[in-house]
Amino acid sequence: MQEKIRHWLQNADSRTIAELQNLSECERYDRFYKNIEFGTGGMRGLIGAGTNRINRYTIAKATAGYAAHIKECGASQRGIVVAYDNRRCSRLFAEVTVGVLAAQGIKSYLFEDLRTTPELSFAVRELGAFGGVVITASHNPPEYNGYKLYDETGCQLVPSAVAPILTHIEQINDALTVPVLTLAEAGELVEIVGAEIDAAYYDRVLSLQFDPGIPKDIRVVYSPQHGTGNVPVRHVLKAAGFHVTPVEMQCMPDPDFSHTKNPNPEMPEAYEAAIEQMKQMGADLAIATDPDCDRLGVVVHANDRAELLSGNQSGAILFYYLLQRRKERGTLPQNGVMFTTVVTSNLGDKIAADFGVSVEKTLTGFKFIGEKIRQHEMAGDKTFLFGYEESYGCLIGDFVRDKDAVQAALMLCEAADYYKKQGKTLLDVLNEIYDRYGVYTDHLSSVTLKGESGAERIAAIMADLRAHPVKEIAGLRIREIIDFKEPPQGFPVSDVLLYRFENGSFVAVRPSGTEPKCKFYYCVCGEGLDALKEYFGGVCR
Repeated sequence: MQEKIRHWLQNADSRTIAELQNLSECERYDRFYKNIEFGTGGMRGLIGAGTNRINRYTIAKATAGYAAHIKECGASQRGIVVAYDNRRCSRLFAEVTVGVLAAQGIKSYLFEDLRTTPELSFAVRELGAFGGVVITASHNPPEYNGYKLYDETGCQLVPSAVAPILTHIEQINDALTVPVLTLAEAGELVEIVGAEIDAAYYDRVLSLQFDPGIPKDIRVVYSPQHGTGNVPVRHVLKAAGFHVTPVEMQCMPDPDFSHTKNPNPEMPEAYEAAIEQMKQMGADLAIATDPDCDRLGVVVHANDRAELLSGNQSGAILFYYLLQRRKERGTLPQNGVMFTTVVTSNLGDKIAADFGVSVEKTLTGFKFIGEKIRQHEMAGDKTFLFGYEESYGCLIGDFVRDKDAVQAALMLCEAADYYKKQGKTLLDVLNEIYDRYGVYTDHLSSVTLKGESGAERIAAIMADLRAHPVKEIAGLRIREIIDFKEPPQGFPVSDVLLYRFENGSFVAVRPSGTEPKCKFYYCVCGEGLDALKEYFGGVCR
């Protein structure tokens, strides 16, 4: 490792060398003790110098490995679409990406400015490209950035597709020597794209509406959390006739997220400004998208209260609405299927069964849902209706193959308007769903454990849970424990434990693939949430 550090201190660019020189020995160790890895959301990590950080060199090395794979597949002329968000160094990393591809004679399409992750997915399909890259760290704090790879269907690469690329990456010994062309040097190998793709994407999103042209009664406050959603979400909602007021101070692209306490829609503090504005205006909803605009959070204004819906709740409401409207119109197919994950509430399963829709479960990560869509598309046996995760991500129209907050914003606002015309809020609809299918309470907790010692502690937590199987929690008997290190048929190997209870509740435990966290998911039917939280919190102390 010391040799690696010396090599970077002697051969990196001047800014990187200066950064490394100002670090303590302990800090340098953390930067170089391993290479940054691919997780559930691709390569994501802290920005900074070193092999265990996101920087121009680790981006170049990953892209060089990807380029070798593209050439091996004979796809150099099909092109790779590259998009980026508002984060620190995102434009630089995007230019490094296309510069490495160009140095290998590979064509790329670079978006002219910030674009959402779902539009990247759409663009890959629209342009007939071989794949795509998006530079983003999604909802992570500002010190993070990341690198996600997409296949020709616009789906994030699944582990089997990543494996040959990782083999090529591992064969690159020196990230500092990867050839990178400037945009001027790349010439026609880099094509700048933008407005035409935007227009095609907006048209497809707007085509999802059940009620185009009908006057809208609801008023909506919207925050893009300083990210990429500002233009597309406002454009689509305005085109659909909604009355939308933005949280202006959170609309400007800002890598520091200066006017939001947290850019993650899963966290209540992300909504403080939007809720205040919603109450002042008497608006019906406050919605927020994360920086790359693949996740949507929703706050309902009812009875002088502001109620934040969980991802499980908003997903269930939207799914219920879509099925209701399809049934009304006679367009609900007999072979419909909904995809969701093993850590998502079982409420969606109950809704699906009531409407005669089948359900298929995947591991965490929307790439597995995208993979399922492709499998059934090729088989021609089932019709995709909806896909969603508890982490505020869903997909309605499969012209995108990742979660899409632009689609979700449009259709959830349409649902709110549809029900308001019946004298109901989305909270009323949620209670109707509970009355019909049973009450489900969900909760996510996590423990952050940073660095090498943190990774070892997370591994120890998982090992301890495997070594000492739990049989009962809070008076609820565990019916079965599923260990995805020895997964059921149809699932890849993953470090996930799923505890299923006799009453239909479950608890799942997994290390995060994108942050230094161990996550605990609870889906509880009826009583018992507090006791479950107390037990699993104790495991992590």
